[in-house]
Amino acid sequence: MRALRQLGTDSSYVLLGFPLALITFVLGVTGFCLGLGTAIIWLGVPILMGTLMMSRGFAVLERNRIGPVLGYQLPPTRYKSAKPDAGFGRKLITPATDGQSWLDLLHAVFRLVPAMFGFVVVISWFAVALGGITTPLWDWAIPRGPDQHDLPELLGLGDAASTRIIFHMCLGFFFIGTLFPVVRGVALLEAQFGRALLSGMTTLRAQVAEANADRDTARAQKAAAVSAEAIALRRLERDIHDGPQQRLVRLAMDLGRAEQQFATDPDKARATVAEALTQTRETLDELRALSRGIAPPILVDRGLKAALTALAGRCTIPVDLDAPAMDRFDPSVESTAYFVVAEALTNVAKHSNALEVQVSVRRAGNGLMLTVADDGVGGASQAKGHGLAGLADRVEAAGGVLSLESPAGAGTTLTVALPV
Repeated sequence: MRALRQLGTDSSYVLLGFPLALITFVLGVTGFCLGLGTAIIWLGVPILMGTLMMSRGFAVLERNRIGPVLGYQLPPTRYKSAKPDAGFGRKLITPATDGQSWLDLLHAVFRLVPAMFGFVVVISWFAVALGGITTPLWDWAIPRGPDQHDLPELLGLGDAASTRIIFHMCLGFFFIGTLFPVVRGVALLEAQFGRALLSGMTTLRAQVAEANADRDTARAQKAAAVSAEAIALRRLERDIHDGPQQRLVRLAMDLGRAEQQFATDPDKARATVAEALTQTRETLDELRALSRGIAPPILVDRGLKAALTALAGRCTIPVDLDAPAMDRFDPSVESTAYFVVAEALTNVAKHSNALEVQVSVRRAGNGLMLTVADDGVGGASQAKGHGLAGLADRVEAAGGVLSLESPAGAGTTLTVALPV
């Protein structure tokens, strides 16, 4: 039944297309030639614009007719329109400034070629198919003289009436068997010709818009990456300056004091050296903590789940981690995901006053979903100057999306989707 419906759709499309092509050919050629010939006296300008508008109307009709044949509707076409405050002359010539209007006129004139070919083929195939299988009903009524010869006789198949009828019926069944692909083929030929002209400009504009959108996205990601890198470098510089650098300065002073004390008071010198050793251990611990924020070895060696497990174990607030075993992702994705969770847990520990935090990591289609939710005081913000601003830049640089819900007094939920 589906094949029969498609055969009916294709047949009606081709058969109706021929008279429409005749109409558009006559109107299009006449209007264009008359408008162009009288344009010198300005009378041809409205005639030419009217011809373009006529072609546009037939183009809209043809786009609707093409849909059932191709199996999908062509995208709507947006024509140029004059500004509301434009004058009459500007509004009059606006169709001539739209490339799609000229393509519509081109289709109106040249569609006659595929339409005529398709019409002849479809009519011929139906005629031979129906005439062949009904040969027994009308063959007896055809008068034949002694010098008349049918095709079977010319082919040497005999001149008996039964042979002639069988041959014609076989020919009819052959044309019936090939009716669907032949009609389908000529309908697609005519429809593709119309699609190329009637949606070519729309497709080109869509491709240009998509390219511009991709360019803008790439620029935004590049800017976000630069911003995130700058924030990370400033933060690392501040952390080194406020932590390990100050300890190293104190360590140098303690060792200098111990060197002086060894000559006068060895016991104080030993105590100073012991204190310096404590400072050394604390400095190493701070450097290890800083290195984890850059590229933790456990993330590189064992993957995201192990790194997040270690991160949750170091958090000062109890963490409920839900991270099933997953395949390894691209290093940049794993690094961004780890940074998101690390930064989120740091913010929870510093600002939320939460009693518990839940971390969930899920693979969802072509993306990685991260959720960090706490039961703290809420009120977190993504505004510039807040810690989450740099986090949002890093997520955007990776092509991801960050969502924050943090009503006052109702906890904070941070959701991040990263493409993988």
